[in-house]
Amino acid sequence: MADETPLLDELEKGPWPSYVKEIKRAAKKNKASKDLLGIQELSYKDRVTHWKHGGIVGVTGYGSGVIGRYCDAPEKFPDAAAFHTLRVNHPAGWFYSTKALRKLCDIWEKYGSGMTNFHGSTGDIILLGTTTENLQPCFDTLTENGFDLGGSGSALRTIAGCVGKARCEWSNIDTLDLVRNLTTEFQDEIHRPRWPYKFKIKASGCPNDCVAAIARADFTVIGTWKDTLRIDQAAVKNYADNGFDVKGLVVDKCPTDALEWDEKTKELKLIADDCVRCMHCINKMTKAIRPGVDTGATILIGGKAPIIKGAYLSWVLIPFMKIEPPYDEMKELLRKIWDWWDENGRTRERLAELIERKGLKTFLREMGIPPVPQMVYKPRANPYVFF
Repeated sequence: MADETPLLDELEKGPWPSYVKEIKRAAKKNKASKDLLGIQELSYKDRVTHWKHGGIVGVTGYGSGVIGRYCDAPEKFPDAAAFHTLRVNHPAGWFYSTKALRKLCDIWEKYGSGMTNFHGSTGDIILLGTTTENLQPCFDTLTENGFDLGGSGSALRTIAGCVGKARCEWSNIDTLDLVRNLTTEFQDEIHRPRWPYKFKIKASGCPNDCVAAIARADFTVIGTWKDTLRIDQAAVKNYADNGFDVKGLVVDKCPTDALEWDEKTKELKLIADDCVRCMHCINKMTKAIRPGVDTGATILIGGKAPIIKGAYLSWVLIPFMKIEPPYDEMKELLRKIWDWWDENGRTRERLAELIERKGLKTFLREMGIPPVPQMVYKPRANPYVFF
């Protein structure tokens, strides 16, 4: 194999894991994987892609979930002439049983290349490489075993969230239940593209934002609290007595100077009105500081990667919303946003770009949301500029 792909072999050098090595392993069992290596080697040699991305392929009743891909040199690579990708909706929080994973792999080895990507940028299970003929029987077998396809194209992409209260004590909302509830509610929006472009919803249980929702989602849910931090002064004193620099590592690094440190009494005081709930002090003193008890979420809008315009971070739309089943307030807001975007958006125009074109004032008026000081759009609009 090394003699056949000298350019790809360069990607195996170095200390980092190589996807080429993994494809070569798959190629020992699957002809399509072997042809995949040949196509990429030829692309490197010619310095052009030999893939034709897109195309009208899918499964009955769905418009999303299948990404068509064809090689423009099928005579050279007949086993990868069609190499479609299936997106499979992941479980909330990415919790699997080994039985489910084995079943999924068995299905994919029967109908596809056997190569997977856990997980794609939206969060889906990505099944890489199958033929047009195998799409429908593969989908049928997946659904018979409890799996469903995720979103692709101009649709609601598969909703994603952090592991939430299942494994994290800092989660202020039940992200797993929220993701499952919204996924069940918006099946049509996931499976049948109907909008100007894609729309992503991601939820993090706390402002640490482990799923990077603020940079990756059009509609961002960040768990937070409305009351004040809970400080255990005895635990704070214990930190200080054991040499922890409370002033230097916590108080002086509070972004809004909401904390004060009394060196004599070893007491940590909070100026509640100045706290922006960034989680820094909690992360540094996990045994002494906890979030408040009146929990909910901040709703942000407009995160995206560059397509028509540059990359945006989300900005605050609703400073605090209670997040409890059946999540009617959130669902009503989502439907109003989609209606406005669908009515006014241009082809491939993300929601953030439409809001910028029409103006935040117009958007808020259409949504019936009064402006508040927390709706800061700049300076942190660009995720590639660090402050």
